[in-house]
Amino acid sequence: MSTLEPATTLAAKASKPYPNDSAEYRAARVALLAEEIELRRHIERVAQQRRALPLGGEPPEYAFTDENGNTVQLADLFGAHDTLLTYFWMYGPQRQRPCPMCTAFLGALDTPVADLQQRIAVAVIGRSPVARQLAFARERGWKNLSFYATAGDSYARDYRGLAPDGSEWPALDVWVRRNGKVYHFWGGELGGTQDPGQDPRGAPDPTPLWNLLDLTPAGRGKDWYPKLAY
Repeated sequence: MSTLEPATTLAAKASKPYPNDSAEYRAARVALLAEEIELRRHIERVAQQRRALPLGGEPPEYAFTDENGNTVQLADLFGAHDTLLTYFWMYGPQRQRPCPMCTAFLGALDTPVADLQQRIAVAVIGRSPVARQLAFARERGWKNLSFYATAGDSYARDYRGLAPDGSEWPALDVWVRRNGKVYHFWGGELGGTQDPGQDPRGAPDPTPLWNLLDLTPAGRGKDWYPKLAY
């Protein structure tokens, strides 16, 4: 088994100054580069551990409604694939507009979903009728995402999209199909585990909005909730 070169050594080798860098900036940047290398390696270790998960439980037989008004099962959302990614977004009937964070995430997903679906199936699930979800999607200019409505709240409750008090949470889940059966493979469970002073986030965060803001001096800011133009 190969041994990885120390991150500090690799960072020092790779470091190249930009025009007019001060010695102070370059030293700080090399130190940060070493941490970025370590972070990349840690992300890969976590990804390997995630890929090695055993199969989760078989889900109950939930019913969903597609955009044609047909009733479909979770297995139907796979299409020709054996892996399915679902995103439950916060757009229940009681909401005048969907959650801004969900909107930011789905807006960033709408274009690359065409590429993702070469490998996996992708479905967006909400508690509002599909026609209402699609109306908002078209308003935002989304063209590629497939939307489904839950035919009852048991799916949302079981898979952490609906709290006992009726409030909604986003839920990202991965499902697999093996020998004709569907199994839950992975679901985001970091909600409620954030460290003091941090907003809820994934590890890594799947939202490009946050990842790009994290590159800036101000970061996400104290008021981290996105103020999207509605």
